Amino acid sequence: MNPYIRSFIFSTILLFIGAEAISQSNFRLENAAERQSVSFKLSNNLIIFPIEVNGRPLNFILDSGVGATLLFNLYAKDSVMLHNKEKVRLQGLGSEESVEAVLSKGNLFTFGNIKGFNQSLYLILDDSFDLSSKLGITVHGIIGYEIFKDFVVDINYGTKRINFYIPDKFNHKICKKCETFELDFFKLKPYINVGVKLDAVSAKSIPVKLLIDSGGSDALWLFENSHPNILSPKKYFNDFLGEGLSGAVYGKRSKINALVIGKFELKNPTVSFPDSLSISYARQFEERNGSLGAAVLKRFNVTFDYRNRKISLKAGSYFKEPFRYNMSGIELVYNGKQLVKEQNYTSIGLTDSDVANKQNTVILDYNYKYTFKPSYKIHSIREGSPAYNAGLLAGDIVIKINGKFAYELPLDEIIGKFFQKENTRISLVVERNGKDYEYHFLLKDMLK
Repeated sequence: MNPYIRSFIFSTILLFIGAEAISQSNFRLENAAERQSVSFKLSNNLIIFPIEVNGRPLNFILDSGVGATLLFNLYAKDSVMLHNKEKVRLQGLGSEESVEAVLSKGNLFTFGNIKGFNQSLYLILDDSFDLSSKLGITVHGIIGYEIFKDFVVDINYGTKRINFYIPDKFNHKICKKCETFELDFFKLKPYINVGVKLDAVSAKSIPVKLLIDSGGSDALWLFENSHPNILSPKKYFNDFLGEGLSGAVYGKRSKINALVIGKFELKNPTVSFPDSLSISYARQFEERNGSLGAAVLKRFNVTFDYRNRKISLKAGSYFKEPFRYNMSGIELVYNGKQLVKEQNYTSIGLTDSDVANKQNTVILDYNYKYTFKPSYKIHSIREGSPAYNAGLLAGDIVIKINGKFAYELPLDEIIGKFFQKENTRISLVVERNGKDYEYHFLLKDMLK
């Protein structure tokens, strides 16, 4: 797979939980280990890895942007036994009301040699909050502060591995290619001071304080009017930015000239300006100017050290990749399983007697099998986008993309095709009302 397909920037989720008090819990390494290494899957720039909750294996997003641990989309087959439950309400990003949840205390989390004792979590009861359909991989929860506070957490996006170190045993090696920054904390979430160059006309770097958010798949969010120079961009388009705990988040999508993080300068990063209603909760921290998301973090090897309030960055394997956005206008989601009829054949080879009798015919015995394969549908289409102008509609089931059956591809690979260079040709065959239709369009950069 091409590198830029692997690293596409898809606005999925950014959560803020209004939990003021976290239980006195801790994660620790067992069996005299000083380090635990864990492999993870990278989907839409988000880190996903398994954790057992009270003995049941579940998939979690590692999200530095949340203070409280969340569970959601649990079904009967997941059968997780939760302890000490009480109903509460939570408020997060989005323009809608708070959501109903269950607070559970005294749970046991386990992965590798790491155990988390007396863990609290919030079970979201709203079925509409569904990350799995947007990622194409089953996700049961989000975890952040509770892990970061107890370890030095070293993330290598290139090798897709995380190392969790006991802070007292971690050796802070001298690294000439690294840069270390002080972290500020507000409501259990880390913030970093960086600079942004908003346009090419002015080379001046504007100082901003950003939430470090490994659970937000965009590159950068900026809050309009949070700084005298952070105003509505001249070139932008309105877009769906993601799904928050309290509903959909909309705003303006654009680019800026550069993001300056110490000695590192990232050119032309994509940026989103969320509307003020969606981020009213996030603006409670008046010093905050926005968020630094996973599309930036994945360009580095990142070491979080909450105990010493530091973060270290070293340019990684994705560092020089260009920043791109979804130029098709299609928001594609997982649509469950479909039964697919596939042709098999068995080749009956030649025997020695066949060869002796100069028999050169090979018999192919055809048969068929039925297999469940993934299905994908268009959840929404941005008005005025290439897909919209071509005639595609929300609700269309994608059958083929560029001549290949969609069920043969994972969701992130299909979406990655929408993040390619401008004027890349996209061909889609979709099913609508029981009939197949074929559409073609060229990716178009709306920010030129």
